[in-house]
Amino acid sequence: MTETTTGGTRTHSPELKLASGIVAQLRHDLITDAFAYRPLERMRTDGPLTRLLPRRIRPRAAWTPHALVVAGAGFVLLMSLANGSGAAGPFSAFVFGLVAAAPVLMTLVRPVGAFWASLAATLVLGVVGRTDFWPWSPATFVAHVLVMVLVTARTRPRVGGWMWFVTVLVGGLLSSALSLDGTDNTGPLAVVSAIALLAVSVLKIRSQAAKEVTAQQEVTAVERDKRTLLEERTTIARELHDVVAHHMSVVAIQAEAAPYRVENPPPELEQAFLTIRENAVAALTELRRVLGVVRSADYEAPEAPQPTLASLDGLLANVRDAGLTVDKTVTGAVRELPQGVELSAYRIIQEALSNTLRHAPGARAGVEIGYVLGGLGLRIVNDAPTGDVRPSPGAGHGITGMQERVAMLEGEMTAGSTADGGYEVAVFIPVRARTDEDAA
Repeated sequence: MTETTTGGTRTHSPELKLASGIVAQLRHDLITDAFAYRPLERMRTDGPLTRLLPRRIRPRAAWTPHALVVAGAGFVLLMSLANGSGAAGPFSAFVFGLVAAAPVLMTLVRPVGAFWASLAATLVLGVVGRTDFWPWSPATFVAHVLVMVLVTARTRPRVGGWMWFVTVLVGGLLSSALSLDGTDNTGPLAVVSAIALLAVSVLKIRSQAAKEVTAQQEVTAVERDKRTLLEERTTIARELHDVVAHHMSVVAIQAEAAPYRVENPPPELEQAFLTIRENAVAALTELRRVLGVVRSADYEAPEAPQPTLASLDGLLANVRDAGLTVDKTVTGAVRELPQGVELSAYRIIQEALSNTLRHAPGARAGVEIGYVLGGLGLRIVNDAPTGDVRPSPGAGHGITGMQERVAMLEGEMTAGSTADGGYEVAVFIPVRARTDEDAA
């Protein structure tokens, strides 16, 4: 490794930078705040398996990870008692077992610190215990593997790699520095721990990847909903532009032609109609300027008039040709409604019937239109599907569009499943009664 100085600035070699980066990672993962308090969180109880448990037992299932750690520590203690820790008596074996099991329990609150405690326990028990294996006794062997596995599961795979490296390094140094009787088991520990850490790391990576995919799918769904909402609002704005522009144009034309229908109109009347026309033209220009921003560059105004409830029979004929059996019922005195209400009602019925075709094959549908004193009522209902229900190719946001149309007209809407397995959309759109002054 070399260092060069250019213009008074010392530049380190790439090898030195790499080494310093590795040391910095090691210090960050295993040394910095190693004994910080990080309690193990309880397990979620909304999983597919925990939902099968009785409701009274389900809250206690959240402590399952803690119970498993305690069981692992108990297993280490039993191994220490079974092996007798060499020539030590039962009491010494019990004490040595507690020393070996303590780092396993420590992973519940201070995971990285538990690794260093496990190494210290290995050194102490390896020298004092004097078993047939060196430097790890059977109890500390199992305890140290458990500690590394638990710490890796609680942190991240890179920490597991650092622990494995430090463990093999310490084991090699102890074996070469202290010539004690017993079989050197650093190699077997390295193999067993590598396999265990690799398995835990793979599971950890897959779990993190699944969480990231789920989070990304949620974000994508939210963005898709927003995009669909904006597209629907854009469509509504275009149709609103067409409706209002048509009426404003009619007002301007009638105001311009009105003076010629009266013989020798007074100047005040001519000036009034001129003012009306100027205001209508100005309003139309402003409307086109404001709402024109929602039109795409290639958008063309439809040549045909916008559909209304009067053209609903054509829509029903189309869906019948597509295989949907649909009945129409009209109640109340049929009357002409504002064009925006007529158009929105037509579009709502169209979208509801399209949803029936996509999501309820073989079902019968009914369209009910009620002309009441305060507005217009719609009810589109279908039976339960009788054919094979397959995933719909649609975006799945038709309800959102209907709700936007109803909200624009200050109406109310409900949509949901019926008791017999069908689906119902109910809408009420208020319509202000026309007075003689409005008609004039």
